[in-house]
Amino acid sequence: MAHAETEITAELVRDLLRDQHPDLADRPVRLGARGWDNQLWRLGDDLAVRLPWATSSADALLRKEHAWLPALAPRLPLPVPVPQRLGEPSERFPRPWIVTTWVPGTPADRAPATRAAESAGTLAAFLTTLHRPAPEGAPAGRDRGGPLTDRAEGFARALASATESGLIADPDAVRAVWEDAVAAPDWTGPALWLHGDLHPANVLTADGTFCGVIDFGDLFAGDPACDLAAAWTLLPDGAVDRFHAACRPVPDPATLRRARGWAVLKALACLLIGEAGVRGRPGGKRTWGPPARAALRRLTTTTHRSGPPAPKR
Repeated sequence: MAHAETEITAELVRDLLRDQHPDLADRPVRLGARGWDNQLWRLGDDLAVRLPWATSSADALLRKEHAWLPALAPRLPLPVPVPQRLGEPSERFPRPWIVTTWVPGTPADRAPATRAAESAGTLAAFLTTLHRPAPEGAPAGRDRGGPLTDRAEGFARALASATESGLIADPDAVRAVWEDAVAAPDWTGPALWLHGDLHPANVLTADGTFCGVIDFGDLFAGDPACDLAAAWTLLPDGAVDRFHAACRPVPDPATLRRARGWAVLKALACLLIGEAGVRGRPGGKRTWGPPARAALRRLTTTTHRSGPPAPKR
């Protein structure tokens, strides 16, 4: 962790805007959220300022969003925070920061999706649109989107920690899902655009379904299984098969097996952060625990099939 040495306040945000984007400086400023990497400050009704305050990697992630997301956002079927301005490091604040559009909604870790058909279709439409071949020079994933074997040590540590903390009653069932995923053939298609971090705190809901996707700091190109894992972590019971059938193209059996592995990794991470706690990490919240538990239950109690049901004709 590398917490900001400078305390971030509304006054600081206004000063930064006056220095670099004075046309925005007179808008009302109020705290929106303190997240894993960044603090989010509302700027009027339709904008927000994101400033890195914790992880040292946040600087590069904000610059990546500013460089790539504006071109992707217009074709996406859900609202996303589109970067509008870039703030450069200065004496007042020694790190880059961005101004984005504000996306209304409630994070799904606090208000889970409840309408199975609508949420499955909405998530499938979003990922179908996002998952297009990325251009040459697109960013690669830091530790996601590649072969699951690269994450074997991390999985083993997370499972051991969750088991020792009493958070998992049947570690063998979790391990079986992982081992099946690792045994699946690797992705051989083109590197596709991925969100990379579709956990419940990064997807917004309204009226029981999804209404926005935020935090594209992990945006990269790779194996779509990484994002398809969201079916188990975001959707209500009974919606996973609906989601797979609505995706275009319908995911092949090997991709679904890998997606289950990515879902196990994400669920374990959120479970440890939400219920066991990770000392010194400001973004961890107890609201991350329940959806992680639900995802692990779905993954370990649902019979794994060779593929999704065929779409009805």
